[in-house]
Amino acid sequence: MPPALNAQNVIAFVWDFDKTLTPGYMQQPIFDAYGIDAHEFWGEVNALVDHFQERGLKVSKDTAYLGHMLTYIDGGPFEGLTNARLRELGSLVPLAPGMPEFMERMRDLVRADERYAHHDLKVEHYIVSTGLRQMIEGNPIFEHVDGVWACELLSDPPGPGYLETLGRVELSDKLTQVGYVIDNTTKTRAIFEINKGVNVEPALDVNARMDPDERRVPVQNMIYIADGPSDVPVFSVVGRAGGGTLGVWTDAANYENVRRLEADGRVNSIAKADYSEGEAADMWLSSSLRSIADRICDARDRRLQGIAAPGGHVV
Repeated sequence: MPPALNAQNVIAFVWDFDKTLTPGYMQQPIFDAYGIDAHEFWGEVNALVDHFQERGLKVSKDTAYLGHMLTYIDGGPFEGLTNARLRELGSLVPLAPGMPEFMERMRDLVRADERYAHHDLKVEHYIVSTGLRQMIEGNPIFEHVDGVWACELLSDPPGPGYLETLGRVELSDKLTQVGYVIDNTTKTRAIFEINKGVNVEPALDVNARMDPDERRVPVQNMIYIADGPSDVPVFSVVGRAGGGTLGVWTDAANYENVRRLEADGRVNSIAKADYSEGEAADMWLSSSLRSIADRICDARDRRLQGIAAPGGHVV
């Protein structure tokens, strides 16, 4: 019998970004830099679904803002916005209290425990966001995470015959296309990519059939943290599999959203998005980490105890 592909010793924190790792929306530094009223921009975005529906067309509500950003870039208020500029502006996105120290504290919690260390348990952090990957990569939190799933805007798309002329094309870095999209439904795909280990073994296909024992991070070893009803698909996937789910809030309006999630049984618990040591989110998440770690260790100990010792000499 071949050895197991994965030791399943990883516990994964999976984070939303806006209003979870940051108090607001990551796009705010863009609006500030270009003098755009955020309320007006998001009002236009929210109206796009009806606008295109009246024209007999469909647009995704979750990611309509991406196309609207490109409209603003093409000779509009965001002219000159590039991926390099997005990374710069991403560095200005404020983080929630306690971040990124919380992430390292959870790694240290596992490293410092003799039993957890004996079983070689590890903590990983992932961000799965409908926001912009370049802004997340420019933020100080990026060096503390093990992977990011988020939307990507492309510059300088090659045209017809580009395979023969690519080396002679002058690149401008002007953003003109949507290259990769994460919406509130396809976030679940990211969960299964983490689950199967696609992010560390690129040769694997997320749709490939894998036995539960072969998957790198069982979903029950994940904790998903997010801020609202739009995250229900992931809350459902993680919760049904026995993983942890925490709804977080940043203000009164956001609190009502997550309170309803808890009342409807969509999340295990809720807390303010403050991850400082001793705050409610810190205590619930660290307790959940210990519970998962203890379960993994208990299961491993039972398996070890079930291995029969060889028979001794008969006297």
